[in-house]
Amino acid sequence: MKKIINTVNAPAAIGPYSQAIEVNGTLYVSGQIPFVPSTMTLISDCVEEQTTQSLENVGAILKEAGYDFKDVVKATVFIKDMNDFVKINGVYEKYLGDVKPARACVEVARLPKDVKVEIEVIAVK
Repeated sequence: MKKIINTVNAPAAIGPYSQAIEVNGTLYVSGQIPFVPSTMTLISDCVEEQTTQSLENVGAILKEAGYDFKDVVKATVFIKDMNDFVKINGVYEKYLGDVKPARACVEVARLPKDVKVEIEVIAVK
């Protein structure tokens, strides 16, 4: 059974996708960019603040679906500049450091709305 997850506590989808889909006890959270949900605007130009907002958005979706960061088994972090890796990792560790999910971190040429970071996760109950 497929269930679409949607919350006003994370940015609305800016394309033809869902914030998350739950199937058989597995939650697939779409990539979250650092937009403030209430205004749909970028939090700031600071990469640490962008990472924090992206993870807050992920957390809001997890919560809406009845999951938590402790349920995350896989994360993918897309970053605009690998030179920001240490800064991004420092924020990431505050949210997922004890969980230590499998992870990929990829530098990309460009992200939606020209943000510096986008994070997607898979969580399992």
